[in-house]
Parts: sequence; C-alpha cells; structure tokens
Amino acid sequence: MAAIFQVLVLAALLAAALARPDRAPAYGYNAPTPAYAPAKYDFNYAVNDPPSGNDFGHQESRDGDYTEGSYYVLLPDGRLQRVTYNVNGDSGYVAEVTYEGEAQYPTQQRAYTPAPVYG
Repeated sequence: MAAIFQVLVLAALLAAALARPDRAPAYGYNAPTPAYAPAKYDFNYAVNDPPSGNDFGHQESRDGDYTEGSYYVLLPDGRLQRVTYNVNGDSGYVAEVTYEGEAQYPTQQRAYTPAPVYG
C-alpha cells in the first residue's frame, strides 16, 4: 500500500514539474517569409457639407516602398490647409504644408444685451 502511495506522490510531483507556468509553450509554425507581393493601392475620399462647414479629404497611393498622397481641411478661419507628402522606403515621412486663401476673423458680437438699469 505504501508503494502505491509513493508512486502516486511521485507521479503528482512529476506532473506538477512538467506543468510549470514559466515554461514557454512550443508552437508549431515558423515566422512568415517575405514571399508576399509588395503593397500596391490607391484610395481617396472627400467630404463637403456646407450646412455644417465640413470640407476635408484625403488621397493616397502606394507602389512597393513608395507612397505619396495629400489631405486637406477647411479651417475655421476660412483658409484651406493642404498637406502633400511622400515616403520613399526608409527615408521617412516628407511633408509640405500650404494654405490657400486669407484668414477671416469676423467681428465679435455680444451674446446678450444687458438689461437697462433704472434708478
């Protein structure tokens, strides 16, 4: 009886040692290989909603390691801000920012008229 108990304790200790959480699981797949085609796409969108004042858009195209595009937005001061950019491989993001139009600042008006003071 004691021999069976010793075998069970030994089996439990062995199972606990093999099930340690610090052991990294082994997965059955390899890292992906660069056997895929280079990226190639072209997209654009635009929003122009005069009642809300929203006017913005974006277009971009990519062929392999070369990406170019631009985006624009109508600013609250009435100017159009346009960003034109490109990325060529690992050269980084190169952008040029331009503005079209003159900034307009309307005169401020009071939100309320104070009541007259009688006295």
